Parts: sequence; structure tokens; C-alpha cells
Amino acid sequence: MTNKSLRQVKSILTISDAFVILMLLIISFTPLAIFHYSYAQSADDTVVAYISIDGEIVDEFILSDTTPHELKTYYPAGNQYNIIEVDETRIRVKEDNSPDQIAVKTGWISRPGETSICLPHRLMIEIRGEANTDTPTDINAY
Repeated sequence: MTNKSLRQVKSILTISDAFVILMLLIISFTPLAIFHYSYAQSADDTVVAYISIDGEIVDEFILSDTTPHELKTYYPAGNQYNIIEVDETRIRVKEDNSPDQIAVKTGWISRPGETSICLPHRLMIEIRGEANTDTPTDINAY
């Protein structure tokens, strides 16, 4: 920028304009901060994946380092099928016979708030973080 163009910008931009721009920037990032805070997971939270068909929960998996690898097939209706793969802290739709394969292309999900949806089969995987209130902090409590 030349010295002349810098003076032109200074003459157009006032302190109140700069304040408004700053406030708009702060407001634009507020939803991101709220979303991050609402899905923040503490160390005591349990991550659970819920499988629902037609809005009804049919299965759930606790996702942790000790969860065994598992493949499970669901038959929502007729000749429709979905193969769900659970691997420790993550889950995915490994295979289905829907035309667009959107749930398969979604891939692995593992964080609370993430979903994988197969619309033609009305199957949804939703991950939620749940507070683990019944776990004692003392090992000898059992």
C-alpha cells in the first residue's frame, strides 16, 4: 500500500467502524465456542453410540479402549441391510445396500455429537457423551 492509499483508508475508517468490525468478528466466533463447550467431554464421561431405526433405539455400544472389534448386521425392512463395525473408540457403517452409500462414505465417527445416517433405511448412528456418575473413584469401593 502506498502512503496515499493508507491515508485514504484512515480517513474512511473511524474508531467506531473498527469497534463494530471487532464486535462482528467476536460474535461470528461465538457459536463455535458454544458448540465446543457444549460437546466438551470430561475424563469421566462415557461415550456411547446409539443405533436407531425409524427413530427407535435398537442397540447401543460403549466406545472405549476395551471395546472389542465387532461386526453386526441390521435389517431395517425387506431386503435392506446395514453392517455396522465397532472398533474400540469408533464406529461406522461398513456396508449397506442403499443406492448412494452416504453412510458408508461418512466413515468412522467417534466424538459426541457426530452422526452417521442412512436415509433410505432410516438407520442412524448417534454418539453421545454421558456423565459417568455411578463409577466410584476408589478402586476398593467394590
